[in-house]
Amino acid sequence: MRQSQMRTRAKICGITRAQDIQAVVQAGADAIGFVFFPPSPRHVTVGQAQSLAKHIPPYVQLVGLFVNASAEEIKTVLDSVPLDVLQLHGDETPEQCQQIAESCKRRWYKAIQVKSDLDVVAEVQRYQSAGASAVLLDAWHPELKGGTGHRFDWNKFPKLEIPLILAGGLTPENVSEAIDTTAAFAVDVSGGVESAKGIKDQQLIEKFMQGVQRGSAK
Repeated sequence: MRQSQMRTRAKICGITRAQDIQAVVQAGADAIGFVFFPPSPRHVTVGQAQSLAKHIPPYVQLVGLFVNASAEEIKTVLDSVPLDVLQLHGDETPEQCQQIAESCKRRWYKAIQVKSDLDVVAEVQRYQSAGASAVLLDAWHPELKGGTGHRFDWNKFPKLEIPLILAGGLTPENVSEAIDTTAAFAVDVSGGVESAKGIKDQQLIEKFMQGVQRGSAK
């Protein structure tokens, strides 16, 4: 039985269409992610995000993913889009994250790419000390910031007091195993439930959430 004995939370990231929001909500996901990083194929503009956010009901969190954005850039988004949480997915230091959070008045969590030589526990603790609500562990890629479709060695997933989110290479087929292996607080998927980049597939979303439920029940 999983140590936490709590249902694993799930976020579907990289949403670009209103019909995908409906599919995510119907499938029972806890959070929806918008990507505010122009090089990403899942990028949405502030105007698009503002329109899409109107389709998100209460009790489903809206997360904004930013890569090396300044507090001023993030505040510009917040002026129009009601983000609940900031996901800082670049090279932000703990101090920079703390400054952004204070300026934007939002909870935040940091995405860390897991390299083979990284001291994951020490890195997580650095951001925890700076006030992170959670830490997301993703596969490392030399160029891409998330959405790689790759996975890291789940056996390296630590057990810490701070909520840890698992990302990278998750699919409907392996998410139950991933949860069983890592006991992650939450899982985050993007490409694993897509028919094309930025285009989600309703059946894959449903199957993914069924896998989350199976993994949580073990």
